[in-house]
Amino acid sequence: MGNPAGVKRNFVALERRRLKAARLLQQGCSEAETARKVGVHRQSVSRWAGQLAAGGRSALRRSPRPGRKPRMSEADRRRIIAGLKRGPEALGYETGLWTSWRVADLIERECGVRYSNVHVWRLLGQLGWSCQRPVGRALERNEKAIRHWKQVRWPGLKKTPENKAARSSLSMNRD
Repeated sequence: MGNPAGVKRNFVALERRRLKAARLLQQGCSEAETARKVGVHRQSVSRWAGQLAAGGRSALRRSPRPGRKPRMSEADRRRIIAGLKRGPEALGYETGLWTSWRVADLIERECGVRYSNVHVWRLLGQLGWSCQRPVGRALERNEKAIRHWKQVRWPGLKKTPENKAARSSLSMNRD
């Protein structure tokens, strides 16, 4: 059955609920009453009661981390971020455009871990990086002249109504 799409399980809250049920069971509450008080199915309480009897309260504690262990450590992630900031030119590429293939190459060089392009895309999202193209600007660009054109020349060229107080012929209001 699982969780609804996009909803993550709160493992701390789940552990808290199991420990609350253990406390109620140890105080002599029935499984059905414990299930009602905790807000879970009676079968869950029955399973927890078996774990409590077999291994004590520590059997109801959460596991350290669900799922497969990550292949990159936090230090590796920091090295990847530093490599991304240096730019692809530092790896010998001709352009300043990061592609998922190039990032995968960076990860393999820095950490010795090989990922698919799809997983590299997910990793970039987790690291806070998004898809962006580098700004292509001419080296001869004259910022002062551009600013002058935008502030002085363009307003003179832009078409504006001569009499702003006059009503438009397209007015929807009736008099």
